[in-house]
Amino acid sequence: MAMRGLFKRKVTSLILQTRRDSQSGASSSSVAGEEEGLKGPQVVLENTYQLAPKDSQKFPTKKAEDIMKNVFLTHLLDSKFSSDTCKNLTTQITETVKTQVKAELGSNNRFKVVVLVMIGANFGQGARVASRCLWYPQYDRFAQYEYHNESLFAVGIVYGVYYE
Repeated sequence: MAMRGLFKRKVTSLILQTRRDSQSGASSSSVAGEEEGLKGPQVVLENTYQLAPKDSQKFPTKKAEDIMKNVFLTHLLDSKFSSDTCKNLTTQITETVKTQVKAELGSNNRFKVVVLVMIGANFGQGARVASRCLWYPQYDRFAQYEYHNESLFAVGIVYGVYYE
């Protein structure tokens, strides 16, 4: 009971304080540009309403395949399968492919780049890699590359999903 009374008094006190502040003209919210650290005019960005990529901005699937091929060959050419080293190789290859594909796209692109790399032991078994995506087939693209030697196999997929 004592806690309920204390809580009621606190809430009433806060309400009264808020009323006094609003009557005296004090405000707790600030308008953009009135804060002390901001100087100069505020830049207001508007929507572009660009729903489709320009013809010059299509996702370069052939270049993405070439990038994956070069990265796979430089990192995996004489590699033997080891779970410890392949774990690190997978993240290293993924980051390298992603940065090179983003550099190929340029800074003014609207594609979300997703890279998947899988490395496994090659013991003569069969393996299938499948993925499913929800996308718009006119604008979204993917590129894939497969590499294998006597010790390991690697599959890389790069998705270029247009971001409206």
